Amino acid sequence: MKPLSIDEQVALLMHGAEFGDDQIKERMTQELRERLKEGRPLRVYCGYDPTAPDLHLGHTVTMRKLRLFQELGHQAIFVIGDYTALIGDPSGRDKARPRPTREQVQANARTYVQQAFKILDPERTEVRYNGEWLSKLSYEDFIFLAAQVTVQQFLARENFAKRYAEGDAIWLHEFLYPLAQGYDAVMLRADVQIGGTDQLFNLLVGRKIQEAYGLPPQVCITYPILVGTDGKLRMSKSMGNYIGVDEPPEVMYGKVMSIPDEAMPNYFDLVTRWPPEEIARIQASLADGSLHPMEAKKRLAWEIVDIFHGREAAEAAAEHFRRVFQERQLPSEMPVWELRGPINVVDLIHAAGMTRSKSDARRLIQQGGVLLDGVKVTSVETVVEPEKEAILRVGNRGFLRLVPVRE
Repeated sequence: MKPLSIDEQVALLMHGAEFGDDQIKERMTQELRERLKEGRPLRVYCGYDPTAPDLHLGHTVTMRKLRLFQELGHQAIFVIGDYTALIGDPSGRDKARPRPTREQVQANARTYVQQAFKILDPERTEVRYNGEWLSKLSYEDFIFLAAQVTVQQFLARENFAKRYAEGDAIWLHEFLYPLAQGYDAVMLRADVQIGGTDQLFNLLVGRKIQEAYGLPPQVCITYPILVGTDGKLRMSKSMGNYIGVDEPPEVMYGKVMSIPDEAMPNYFDLVTRWPPEEIARIQASLADGSLHPMEAKKRLAWEIVDIFHGREAAEAAAEHFRRVFQERQLPSEMPVWELRGPINVVDLIHAAGMTRSKSDARRLIQQGGVLLDGVKVTSVETVVEPEKEAILRVGNRGFLRLVPVRE
């Protein structure tokens, strides 16, 4: 990237940032400008709690901003919240998160770095686990941290205020999350922390805690939340409305094609490489009818697959979608399952890894989402016999070639 002036860097880094408060935005913009004037690489971080094994497109919104900081010559720090995940971030939640075990968190974290490097430059990324320092905090340390924030400040948070007013439980350990995250900022000596708009309270607590330790407060920059494939709720693995960064190209392409038309602008802004003027052209074409929403969505799906899998994979995924979903043809390649005897269709679907549980398989059958050789399976009691080759279709994207094997 060519050298940019301070004002150009500020405009680029703050593009798309949202705070819900003009005064906070103005203050953070000015503080970012002042840090950049120091003429040194800034330490910029974002944390990701491994509450599930896969990163999804929602995570990449902030990762792309970390990458932008890298391209401008700054130090990006990718923090895996192996300890904050044990608490559970209450941001934007109407109830406490289920608390995972240490073993679950460690298992989920194993693939995070490899997935993150689909966006970040490995040569310019500092990877840290916040268990490095949070595991060493003493009881006295936590008393000091807790003395920096009042209960009234916590209860002023929209989600806590709503739960409190409705008499819903607010667990004491949920108050520890912003304190722990704030201590991350201290140990990383962060100049800038980025996050989603739901993280603003946590980021501002980090400023207070840094000041309590005699450090200059970090600049906080928050960006909008990516909606899931349902077009309504935030993208989440637990909601099932996610697009994983490690998913196969044809699955990723198909999921993008399934989002509602009205959700496309959210994706244009947050997960593409398109400059603002290109996005504006696409939206204007959609508005005047010169571009059909289906074609715009195809461009979006192609762009997202290209980012994570490359041009050839994007072309193949587009062709797969055209053949299978638009022309109702079968994919040229599909997994093979050897049938060695009669098997219940629910057991087969689950054993082949086409659903996460047998309950999911039963639900798909009841919803008419399972076909055997083009014929809808209507009963969960259906038995598949090893009589001839057949094609099992599960949902919109799952195909399995059944091949009988004689013993």
